Amino acid sequence: MAELHIIGSLVGASNFPRPELCCKWRVIAGDGWKILEGATEGLTQVDVPEDDRFTVWSHPIDIHYATKSVTGWPKLQVQVFRRDSFGRNELYGYGFVHIPTTPGEHALDIVTWRPVTSFWDEVWSYFLNSSPALKNPDMVHTPSDRFRLTTCSMGKVHVEVGIILRNFEGYGVAM
Repeated sequence: MAELHIIGSLVGASNFPRPELCCKWRVIAGDGWKILEGATEGLTQVDVPEDDRFTVWSHPIDIHYATKSVTGWPKLQVQVFRRDSFGRNELYGYGFVHIPTTPGEHALDIVTWRPVTSFWDEVWSYFLNSSPALKNPDMVHTPSDRFRLTTCSMGKVHVEVGIILRNFEGYGVAM
C-alpha cells in the first residue's frame, strides 16, 4: 500500500480578539485511508500569553496512513475556543486546510470563521460570553450547505507539517 506520514505541530494562533485560546483538532480522511499509527484528533492546552498578539501551543501531530487511492486526501479541521476567567469555553472559530500532497516541510495558515446570527443574538452573546456553534461540525470541510451560513472572520491557526510519501508510484497512484 502507499503510505502517507504527517509529522508536525499546531504552532499557535494569531489575530483573535482575545488570546486565552485552545484548539480542538482532527484529521479527516476518506474511506479508502487506513490509519496505521498516531492519533487523528486532539486538544491543545490553553495558553494565556503575556503578548496578546500570538498564542503558543506547539502541540504535536504524528499520523501514519496507508491507502490505495488519493480519493479522500486528508484534511486538518480545527475549532478554536477561548477560555474565560470562569473556566467556560467560548467558540471562537472553525477552519480547515488540506494536507499538502507534496513531500517536504510546509507552513500552513488556517483562516478561521464563526457563524453570525441576528444583531440581538450577538448582543446577548457578548454579555453571556457565548457564541453560536454548528450542530454538525463536519459542515466546516464539506461544501454541501456551507454557502447558506452567515459568518465573520476570526484569526489564524498556524501549522507546520512535514510530509513523507512512500510507494505511491508502485500502487499506480500518480502524484
